[in-house]
Amino acid sequence: MAASKKAVLGPLVGAVDQGTSSTRFLVFNSKTAELLSHHQVEIKQEFPREGWVEQDPKEILHSVYECIEKTCEKLGQLNIDISNIKAIGVSNQRETTVVWDKLTGEPLYNAVVWLDLRTQSTVENLSKRIPGNNNFVKSKTGLPLSTYFSAVKLRWLLDNVRKVQKAVEEKRALFGTIDSWLIWSLTGGANGGVHCTDVTNASRTMLFNIHSLEWDKELCEFFGIPMEILPNVRSSSEIYGLMKAGALEGVPISGCLGDQSAALVGQMCFQDGQAKNTYGTGCFLLCNTGHKCVFSDHGLLTTVAYKLGRDKPVYYALEGSVAIAGAVIRWLRDNLGIIQSSEEIEKLAKEVGTSYGCYFVPAFSGLYAPYWEPSARGIICGLTQFTNKCHIAFAALEAVCFQTREILDAMNRDCGIPLSHLQVDGGMTSNKILMQLQADILYIPVVKPSMPETTALGAAMAAGAAEGVGVWSLEPEDLSAVTMERFEPQINAEESEIRYSTWKKAVMKSMGWVTTQSPESGDPSIFCSLPLGFFIVSSMVMLIGARYISGIP
Repeated sequence: MAASKKAVLGPLVGAVDQGTSSTRFLVFNSKTAELLSHHQVEIKQEFPREGWVEQDPKEILHSVYECIEKTCEKLGQLNIDISNIKAIGVSNQRETTVVWDKLTGEPLYNAVVWLDLRTQSTVENLSKRIPGNNNFVKSKTGLPLSTYFSAVKLRWLLDNVRKVQKAVEEKRALFGTIDSWLIWSLTGGANGGVHCTDVTNASRTMLFNIHSLEWDKELCEFFGIPMEILPNVRSSSEIYGLMKAGALEGVPISGCLGDQSAALVGQMCFQDGQAKNTYGTGCFLLCNTGHKCVFSDHGLLTTVAYKLGRDKPVYYALEGSVAIAGAVIRWLRDNLGIIQSSEEIEKLAKEVGTSYGCYFVPAFSGLYAPYWEPSARGIICGLTQFTNKCHIAFAALEAVCFQTREILDAMNRDCGIPLSHLQVDGGMTSNKILMQLQADILYIPVVKPSMPETTALGAAMAAGAAEGVGVWSLEPEDLSAVTMERFEPQINAEESEIRYSTWKKAVMKSMGWVTTQSPESGDPSIFCSLPLGFFIVSSMVMLIGARYISGIP
């Protein structure tokens, strides 16, 4: 029997989508933007102390190799020839900080994740050194001084980890966000790996001047960061190097975008004023502001959106960042055990169709935009004996929508022209109850592409369009039309406003819980945050009591 012929589909492009919760590798047809195959691996998060969030850089790298190999196997089963994959793009969780040894390729400490709070006292000490009339950090970077960004995480590693200090002294240390760690490793690692990042990821470090598009000497001196450990900054779309191992050895890596910039590109928000909201571990609303930096008066960040080629212009964005979105569902699953899988949340919420006055503020890592309030912690309030796990599940979904409403309101005030609809993407958008709630709470339509993998698509587009690859056209007339699903508001505006104002009351109650105490043994920020545990234990006791009184086993 003759061997089955391989399908000919024209040039294909792969995308590594390395997120906080999982790693994926996806392969797209560059002519139609059709997703052909993918593989996903969940990534472990470690919480060694209160407020600390870490990941193993080697586990992240191995997950990338595993996803590539498994996806290539699946393509083989579909009779698709992997030699048609002409380029690979990388999209990644931003800000997460890795330092490694360039001689051995070994990480010198776990990756310190963007959600990590250990640097709060570092932030407080640094903020005292910024003149009130000259916030040069914000004017150069577009970012507030916060635990969120890489510079303070790197400062903590330099202050507290002897292996990092020694490697810096001996000129062996390299720093990077996840994109840099992956590209360096995939292009050869200790044997000639390319140490680079792109402008979007560099703009999230607090060391990068978003006007000159260079590492900033004054900022590096302020944070005490040696510039020789920083990666070379490149555009988001050019050939950085070739894959040196695995099924795709020899394929160029030619696209690199921080995950939220990748989603902006994947949603084809190329025009000034176009915006998208991505629902992942956190929630991120980005609005393209064109070639100009727009600085927010309402708690939003100014960031680099993309630069799609060495000689192409840079585009900027306003960003509203919410720390906890999908992470609250994972928390209900892993910490409270009220669901067995993330998909169950929709079923529970559907059973009741309301939170019955229960509000959940998931400020596990403080509050990000528009408050930037590190003292906040998670609370569940408005509980009664009637409250059960279904109401808490519904309140968790509502929390994601209320937080989006807050950053959308801020963006509307900064831009002056309210958005008429919201384009959405990310894993949580498969939850129809969440999407309908979002339309109700915003009181504008929510529009979702039928192919939700826009983050990976954006990375693939950047890779395929790179000079020397040229298999993906980004000209408006060549971009594929996208089928959309639309959710219209189904409640009246007055009810929407009442629910939103009650949410804001709950947010106020979440603030001011944490106090920073004196540093102890290399741990500069010990936190006291009893309230979340207190509220959860109280709620569980009440729920158990209610079930007992009702005679429910």
